[in-house]
Amino acid sequence: MRTTTLTSTFALITVAALGLTACGSGDGTSDAAPAAAKNAKIPTTDVVSAVAKDPAAAKLLPADVRKSGSLRIAVSVGGNPPGSTYLPDGKTVVGQDIDFANAVGKVLGIKLDREVASFEAILPALDSGKYDLGTGNFGVTNERRKTIDFVTYINDGQGFAVRKDSDLKKVTDLTQLCGLNVATGAGTTFEATLEENKSLCEKAGKKAYDVKTYSEQSAVWSSLQQGRSDVVMSTINGLRFAVSQQEGLKFLNEFHRLDVGFAFKKGTPLAPAFQAAVNKLIADGTYQKILAKWGTTPSAITTSRISPPEIKD
Repeated sequence: MRTTTLTSTFALITVAALGLTACGSGDGTSDAAPAAAKNAKIPTTDVVSAVAKDPAAAKLLPADVRKSGSLRIAVSVGGNPPGSTYLPDGKTVVGQDIDFANAVGKVLGIKLDREVASFEAILPALDSGKYDLGTGNFGVTNERRKTIDFVTYINDGQGFAVRKDSDLKKVTDLTQLCGLNVATGAGTTFEATLEENKSLCEKAGKKAYDVKTYSEQSAVWSSLQQGRSDVVMSTINGLRFAVSQQEGLKFLNEFHRLDVGFAFKKGTPLAPAFQAAVNKLIADGTYQKILAKWGTTPSAITTSRISPPEIKD
């Protein structure tokens, strides 16, 4: 492995694509976010502006929302496609999540007042009423369903990436990670999965793996490149994109698929309208155009659901 080449490449791709399902990158205002956008290949095709309002879906909104015509949405900006990133101006946020949110807003005939927030802060802020909904590649887990409602729009999930010189070939059981350093985003489903299953190593008579969590995704990839971590666990789509942008790394394999959705406070009256809007986008072909734009067609769903149960592999 050529460390100098990797470090140089990494300097150009300072923030990786974990922001879509699993992790945020602080408040999204650091210098790293614009730098990443300048060097990532960002699709610019307009697939949203032609979307028309659907009266039937809009009618499902609560009366007060129809009257105000707007909702507050919190967005976690991960840094790179396909999830969310900044354009070179350092201000304009784009990405698959953004396109889906904007398209749904047009179907419902409302304005979504967007505020960038850290991944870890969004779900608690929904419960407090600070935001009406949030997006950030939130995986729908049984644990999250206890306190959050979701409206699904893609299927992504958990996977692994390593250096090309790694002895790991495929992770089908977490005991294969025993004795290794595993890097992931703080406050994510990946951290929860890893921590919950640490005991598997002890039961197998092996040394436990060490979970290294980072709030900034640049630190996740730096730890892998510099050998402080042996493997990264993150979103399938995010990992595929990130390794395509960095020399010396490879996507290892998918581990567990998860539905991904817009997040709302538990018991929200907004869910039926958002579900209808996503299904309208699927029916009229806009949905497929968004996925094609961001290279995530394999993550398509056939119908949107409200807080579906997590399917355990």
